[in-house]
Amino acid sequence: MWLGTLVDSNVLLDVLTDDPRWGRWSAEQLARAFDAGSVAINPLIFAELSVGFERIEDIEEALPDRIERENLPWEAAFQAGRCFLRYRRRGGTRPAPLPDFYIAAHAAVTGRVLLTRDRPRHLDLLPTLEVISPD
Repeated sequence: MWLGTLVDSNVLLDVLTDDPRWGRWSAEQLARAFDAGSVAINPLIFAELSVGFERIEDIEEALPDRIERENLPWEAAFQAGRCFLRYRRRGGTRPAPLPDFYIAAHAAVTGRVLLTRDRPRHLDLLPTLEVISPD
């Protein structure tokens, strides 16, 4: 069941900064996501966006009001941990789960499509995840 789109920070940053390489693609995909239904971010995505702003008010003003703010579901945190465990068993070297694991798991467990410029490398770890990316 499709419940909208979870949009990754890279897509939003492309749009907010009018990135010369990715700005157009990201803006078009974000517009399609809005046309198709609800669009959301979570606290991890918000944190990734925050590095480009001095004050929380600035980032809130820059983000479209139509973007919903969702908390990370507990089930997504669990799935991110499971994905990380499988990643480590496959030889992954990171000492802790990456934000991308949480973001992808959030989309997967809530039935949202993940809109990102960076296709997750370990998609097989979340077989129900649907991704929109340029590659």
